[in-house]
Amino acid sequence: MSKEKKKPKIEILNRKAVYEYYFVQEYNAGMALTGTEVKSIRDGNVNLTDAYCIFEQGELWVKNLFIAEYKYGTDANHLTRRNRKLLLRRPELRKLERGIKEKGSTIVPYKIFFSERGYAKITVCLAKGKKSFDKRETIKDRENKRELDRVNKAYKVR
Repeated sequence: MSKEKKKPKIEILNRKAVYEYYFVQEYNAGMALTGTEVKSIRDGNVNLTDAYCIFEQGELWVKNLFIAEYKYGTDANHLTRRNRKLLLRRPELRKLERGIKEKGSTIVPYKIFFSERGYAKITVCLAKGKKSFDKRETIKDRENKRELDRVNKAYKVR
């Protein structure tokens, strides 16, 4: 009876994207990464806030994704904000390409996680931008939910 060591679940979110966009569809894509990038992601040194996706010659690329240099990397360390290719199936790429042709649509990187097989994956969403009144509605809903949670917690304590 050996005890298996449970690895901590690594999940980096772009919380700002939920506030800025409505998500229409989500796709999980692989990323073409170097070894030091994967190790840095496992350490949680990633920032998705400024990242965006773009099509170039029929391929989907994520740009401006910040992955900090791996602290134990030597001369083989990676560039922090290099362009990284996203790996999707051709039908998914076609759907995304058709989707962004609509006015107000974009592709937003939302989440980075590791699959069960240990591969770094990124969730990209076909999204539509929210108007300013939609954002106010989101804030109002969030505050109402917090107030309800406070009230429920107060009743549970008694």
